[in-house]
Amino acid sequence: MTATMEKVVLPPIPAKRYFTIGEVSELCGVKPHVLRYWEQEFTQLRPVKRRGNRRYYQHHEVLLIRRIRELLYEQGFTINGARNRLDSHGGGAHGASAEAGEQMEGVVPPAATTAAVDVEQLRKELLHVIDLLSR
Repeated sequence: MTATMEKVVLPPIPAKRYFTIGEVSELCGVKPHVLRYWEQEFTQLRPVKRRGNRRYYQHHEVLLIRRIRELLYEQGFTINGARNRLDSHGGGAHGASAEAGEQMEGVVPPAATTAAVDVEQLRKELLHVIDLLSR
């Protein structure tokens, strides 16, 4: 990590249900051992564990990890500060992923409750673009 905290462009999240720890590591720019450590520190982060204790992360957890990464690496929060920030902005993984989804362009959180809000915002933006193009 450099002295200046810069925003890193992460790859788009593929449309699939489960991701291995290696895939999440690449998608979020965080090493696997860091992901395992964050599971202990952030109660919202609970990947499914299957055969041989293999971890499988869902889409909302990838968004949450990206949000945690942003808080720690780009905004300079401590682990406690990031934990408190996530708790005060929605509590669970869905609340955090909705906030992360708003900050990451092109990513829509899977929670049905946030979908109506996102669709409405998208509709307004599209109408604005249509208005600009028709001028």
